[in-house]
Amino acid sequence: MTRRRGWATTWTMLRLAMAAVTIAAIAAQLTKSIGTAIELGRDVTTTIANFFSFFTILSNAAAAVVLAWIALWYLSKGRRQDPDAEPPGLAVALACVSTYMIITGIVYNSLLRGIELPQGSAPIPWSNEVLHLIGPIFLLLDVFVGPLRRALAWRSLWAVVAVPIVWVIYTMLRGPLATNPVSGDPFWYPYPFLNPNNPGGWPSVILYVIGIAGAIVAVGAFVVWWGRRRGAAAGASDDAGAAASVPSSVVSD
Repeated sequence: MTRRRGWATTWTMLRLAMAAVTIAAIAAQLTKSIGTAIELGRDVTTTIANFFSFFTILSNAAAAVVLAWIALWYLSKGRRQDPDAEPPGLAVALACVSTYMIITGIVYNSLLRGIELPQGSAPIPWSNEVLHLIGPIFLLLDVFVGPLRRALAWRSLWAVVAVPIVWVIYTMLRGPLATNPVSGDPFWYPYPFLNPNNPGGWPSVILYVIGIAGAIVAVGAFVVWWGRRRGAAAGASDDAGAAASVPSSVVSD
């Protein structure tokens, strides 16, 4: 079903819609954070920098870009020919954002729901649900039913884990250099479990980082494995269809 042109077109439009809703959710929360900063006399530049230092915001922004990218690719090229897998670079990008969004949903809803994060203002309910629940669910569904997903080599898992590694390094280096515009503390970390100034200190931070890193590797490996499984199944189906279309006289020869 997922390789049929009608389904590919339908899901492509859903990808475009999800990208648009995600961008709207990010823009709405950013606008509120900036407005609150101006109203309370906080540093706007720091507020914006902190906002875009959340893994949730980065993963959702990347997901919106990739979903729009793959939709435009299909509408401009993929639809004009027999359905085929997306280009390798696009396939890797899709595997990456699928992993990041699934992790965002898992971490937020298991560890952070109900905790007010230092994003500069209270969360907008609909925006919060789009970024932490609806978007992750959509990307999870995309892994299972999204059309034309390419079977990737296992080495692509390195690309999947690279971005979270860079983000953690950036977060831990920036944390003691940034100012919390809300509390005035001379440090700022986007999530409480990454703040070594909280009870538990660095040992707690290290344990959380190891645990979440393991989850990212596990989810990324699952995304790649499932894509390989779907790609292999689709390839076997295509081969069977091609064999069925060959005249028996040719086969016998």
